[in-house]
Amino acid sequence: MKIDIDFAVDLVSKARKSGADLAEVFIKSSKNLSVEIKDQVVDSLESSFSFGYSLRIKKQGRPGFSYSTDINDRDSVIKNAIEAADYSDEDIYIDLPESSDLMDVEIFDAALSDINEDDAIRKTMLLEKSAYDEDRQIKKVRKASGSFTSAETAIVNSKGVETKYQSTSSSAQIMVVAEEGGESQSGWDFEGSRFLQDISFEGIGRNAARRAIQLLGSRKIEKAKAYVILDNSVTVDFLGIFASSLSSDAVQKGKSLLKDRLNKKVMSSKINIIDSGLLKGRLGSKPVDDEGVPVKEKTLIREGVLQSFIYNTYTAKKGGTVSTGNAVRGSFASLPSVGITNLFMEPASSPYSVPENKLFSSIDRGLYIVDAMGVHTANPISGEFSVGVTGLWIEKGEVKFPVKEAVISGNILEFFDKIEAVGDDLRFYGNIGAPSLIISETDISA
Repeated sequence: MKIDIDFAVDLVSKARKSGADLAEVFIKSSKNLSVEIKDQVVDSLESSFSFGYSLRIKKQGRPGFSYSTDINDRDSVIKNAIEAADYSDEDIYIDLPESSDLMDVEIFDAALSDINEDDAIRKTMLLEKSAYDEDRQIKKVRKASGSFTSAETAIVNSKGVETKYQSTSSSAQIMVVAEEGGESQSGWDFEGSRFLQDISFEGIGRNAARRAIQLLGSRKIEKAKAYVILDNSVTVDFLGIFASSLSSDAVQKGKSLLKDRLNKKVMSSKINIIDSGLLKGRLGSKPVDDEGVPVKEKTLIREGVLQSFIYNTYTAKKGGTVSTGNAVRGSFASLPSVGITNLFMEPASSPYSVPENKLFSSIDRGLYIVDAMGVHTANPISGEFSVGVTGLWIEKGEVKFPVKEAVISGNILEFFDKIEAVGDDLRFYGNIGAPSLIISETDISA
């Protein structure tokens, strides 16, 4: 359903006339095509469409919220939001943003929006076929799937915000199993973009196959203290856990390991961490956040020093600052919270960058970690973690053998403080991007 901005304007106006001091309408319309392939046959094909809108108000300092999937429910939506405000507690930090100039960001692909089922199926089949073609040792494909989405979003409020934009997104992933001599190893890969041409379905399948094959013949190692190299996919896992600490909401609730660390060194001076909603084609890019505030590019950590947190309108007012354009909603039925746009890590300056093909030669002895299991169990408040890892043992710049059932543990801030160098292989997985990292002496247990 194409969004009618006049519907949103009218709903805001009627909410004001019904007693709301402030009113905001958020509308989301999307269509999605999902494909799963098994043995070059369609295992699952789902086509879906969703539409919904929400009304958020402030009445005499109290919040009210209601939503619906039917435009004919507008009167009951207004009534429910007003009644919700009547029973809510007063909150002095509730507010809505004012209108601002928008930055142009490329997030819509007509080819992706118009893709048909046959083309989507053919592309998804390439995932599986390319994995099997890569090597005879690939014996199974557990899952090969593609997703193709187009959406439209509109935000209107009583303080002048009136915006609408279109977006597209696609993602593909595969999990494969390599077998040899009774041993099996798995490999996974993923790509996502706003543009269909940015996704190499064939490359994803081949890369997943290579990840599995390189681990065949894995052995356990003795306890050691050595350098580790985090594959960019593993760095993304750790950065994803760390991301929650950059939220102003977590800080204000005392649930961030970065609380009271503003303008202080929190990790290696060789690292910058940036959040940007302006990157062409990235899944977290869009012209405005989910409250209608223009997105920005912010260096949150510069040369290891914490520069800023991310804010939505509510946490900004509570913190005596301005929104950074980081309001996010899970859906039209959700209130805005604080979240990242595109979060990524980069070297603070060129001397700290290492070409991808020289990562191994940069260390004399250590473990190249290609998979870490259980990173999500790390404590986001204390930063403590203990995860099982697999990878490749490196000596004098060369791979000696694959490693299984090793464990690394520690504290995320201390771990990131030991970063010695940064690969030039920045890659995004979803809306989080990272390069490979070389980290100094790390405790590795068996």
